[in-house]
Amino acid sequence: MAFAAGAVVANNYYNQPLLQEMSESLDISAQAASWIASITQIGYALGLLLLLPLGDRLDRRHMITVLMFLSALMLVLFSLSNSYPSVLASGFLIGLTSIVPQMLPPIASQSVPANEAADAVGKVMAGLLLGIVLSRFVGGWLGDLLGWRAVYGLAAGLMLILMVVLRKSLSPVAPTFRGSYYQLILSLKHIYMRHATLRTISLAAALQFGAFSLFWTTLAFHLNAMPEHYSAKVAGTFALIGATGVLGALVSGKFTKRYSERLVLIISGSLMLAAFAMFFLAQDTLVWLIPAVILLDLGMQMSHVTSMSTILFLDRNSTNRLNTTYMVIRFLGGAVGTIVGGYSWHHGGWITVCAAGFSFCLIALLINAYGSTSADA
Repeated sequence: MAFAAGAVVANNYYNQPLLQEMSESLDISAQAASWIASITQIGYALGLLLLLPLGDRLDRRHMITVLMFLSALMLVLFSLSNSYPSVLASGFLIGLTSIVPQMLPPIASQSVPANEAADAVGKVMAGLLLGIVLSRFVGGWLGDLLGWRAVYGLAAGLMLILMVVLRKSLSPVAPTFRGSYYQLILSLKHIYMRHATLRTISLAAALQFGAFSLFWTTLAFHLNAMPEHYSAKVAGTFALIGATGVLGALVSGKFTKRYSERLVLIISGSLMLAAFAMFFLAQDTLVWLIPAVILLDLGMQMSHVTSMSTILFLDRNSTNRLNTTYMVIRFLGGAVGTIVGGYSWHHGGWITVCAAGFSFCLIALLINAYGSTSADA
């Protein structure tokens, strides 16, 4: 499940180190290219909202098989697109169908005893994080070597292989919701209103993921604008440096056993805030980028895994809908962050990007410090 989560989520992130190449290939501006990343995230958020709740109503193994096939098809369409509108449309559909990674943490949490659920979620999320990190690395390097279209063609082949593997590996999962699809979607509102912890954690996560996304969306442009005019593979290498965030995913479960969720969220949020403070110093040099990327990814993943494992325990019979609510809000924050990043870069450059990310992280830290936690619910 950890490997599959990483491989599928990568579909949403291959584009980030390749935006400069895409803008040149499609003859569009950097700001227009940033919408390719944004529209993919919007599609992903919509897929979480409309499709992920079905995991409580249908056999999840069958759902995963269908989604993996559709994801492969959309990746092929993206690789064959020759115009900006078709790239946006197929990018949106890639995001819409690549929601399998968010079906796996609830399965993992329910496959082990309750006291081991946080560790199980952490392991799957570590695989997911590696997928995000390596997608930028692979996308940057393979894109520089073979072109951005080849990256998506290879990804489509991987989806078909994993479709078969998951079909044989996973056991059928019995539905926990018996109502209609309309009632299923309507229940999301009731779940959101019922749990103050869900509302608090989701809002903070949206701001943090917005900051995370605006950084990675603009990094390739920033590196290319430096006097050395660094290529996409350098942006991909920085993504590999961020793999240290895997440690955050792996240790979060152990930390929450020993300390409160609030304390872990404060610590992880502070790491992200410190990262953006360092980014201010990286306007003309790569030196400060290295420790800042490490702190950003470490803090992001500690916060994300702690948040997810917390909300999944609010109601064990509604795990997919809880995850839907959390992830939709979080990825809408990521989409907004991507848009803000493109706008900030276009109108104010790197310093404006850093200021926007710092502000997002500061507000998220205050929300987690003073908002409701599972202990309050």
